Formats: sequence, structure tokens, C-alpha cells
Amino acid sequence: MITSTSNPRVQAVVRLRKRRGREAAGLFLVEGRREVERAVAAGVGIEALYMCPELGGTAPEAGAAADPTEVSAAVFAKLSYREGPDGVLAVARAFPTDLGRLAPPADALVLVVAGLEKPGNLGAVVRSAAAAGAYAVVAADPVTDVFNPNTVRASQGALFSLPVAVGEAAEVRTWLDRHHVPAYAAGPKGSSLAPWDLPLAAAAALVVGAEDRGLDDAWFDHAAAPVSIPMPGARQGVDSLNAASAAAVLLFEAVRQRAAATPAPAG
Repeated sequence: MITSTSNPRVQAVVRLRKRRGREAAGLFLVEGRREVERAVAAGVGIEALYMCPELGGTAPEAGAAADPTEVSAAVFAKLSYREGPDGVLAVARAFPTDLGRLAPPADALVLVVAGLEKPGNLGAVVRSAAAAGAYAVVAADPVTDVFNPNTVRASQGALFSLPVAVGEAAEVRTWLDRHHVPAYAAGPKGSSLAPWDLPLAAAAALVVGAEDRGLDDAWFDHAAAPVSIPMPGARQGVDSLNAASAAAVLLFEAVRQRAAATPAPAG
């Protein structure tokens, strides 16, 4: 059992809390027994597994790691980045996030998030996109990175099962054009359409920007159409949604349209 917070292995894990440390090592953190099991089930490589029996930590299902390392509560507090930890934390190998590895089907539903700064929002949109059955989430010019501990936590394991790619905005737009996926840019732009006025039963990329700045003009110039979520509550001063909420509204309008377009089973 590791009982010292000065242990070199502990210090190496702590460095993964920072983006520079993650990128240098090609590793990231996954905390929570359920999240570790989902990472393993999705084929994510686990480099090391730490458990704290004092916090109820028990080994995930077989295959997560050959030799789990037990640590004291004080050490786990140093390693942990969440409230109410369950005593399980893994070091995982970062997986590819390049656009070139994605080949969307003809009716792909893609969520593009541009310039997101908050890792929790990025994780939340990945979770919503997975729940909606989207093909992928593409982060264009992200300020945060997909392996931020708070992104991993907020995704609730969806980061491991849903394709997530990262690219510069111009690269993302070229990729959408190459695969014939029309983009619908969300924001309060003049003659925007409502989500239910868009043809979301066919291939579509829903593009959502950061809350403080929204999308730049290049996205609206590229878009097949702008889209805006009607907000009757604006009369009470509520004139915007956060990025994760806006993405969820748009995604599930696509779910509704696709369900309506699916023929009912015979009999």
C-alpha cells in the first residue's frame, strides 16, 4: 500500500491533472469504478489502477488492470479530483482524436462544438450526444481538451463509447463538406429557423458555440441554415441557454424527427 503523498507514482498521477502533463505522457485520468469499467469495456488501455479500501474502493471487473495498487485515504485524496470519491482511479492511455479516422454514414448526426472553454460543458455535450444516438462529437478550436478530468467525469463514460474528434474550425468545415454533412449553426442570427424547421432526419451537423461569444461569422457563412431555439422566457430576461443545454435541445429534436421518419414495424 502506498501511504506517502510524496511517492513518485503519486506525483506522476497528480501531474496528469494538468493538460501539459497529460499531453507529455499521453495519459489521462479516469475516476470512479463505473467509469473505469466503461473505459475498459470500450477498449481504452489502462496503464495503472489505484484503489483505496478505506473509501470502499474495490477492483473493477476483470481486465481493468492486472495489478491494482492500494493507497491510503490521504493518498487517494491527493489523487482524486471529484467530490464523494468511491476509491477507484485509473491512469488510461489517450486515444486518437483526429478527424481523419471518422467516416460518417450517409445519415450521420454530428454535433460540432466550437471554442468551448469549460471542460464540464464539453463532457456534458458528449453525454447528450451519446444519449441521442449521434454519430460523433467534433470539438472545433477547443480551449479545453477532451481528456480533462472534468470532461471525463461529466461525460459519465460516454467519452469512451462515442467517437470524439478535435480539429481547427476550417478543418472541421472542410471535413463536413467532404462527407456531405450540411451544418446548421446555432445562434441568434436574424432570420434563423427553429429546430423543428430543419431537415434533421437526414445527415446534419448541429454547430454550437461557446456561451460568452457564440459562433463566429465563418460558421454562419458556411452553414446550410442558421438555427435558433425559441425562448418565450426572454420576456423575463432569460435570453440564452448554456452550450450543453442548447446542444441537448437540438439533438433531441433530431431524435424526434428521425423517430417520426422511421416506418412503423409491420403487424
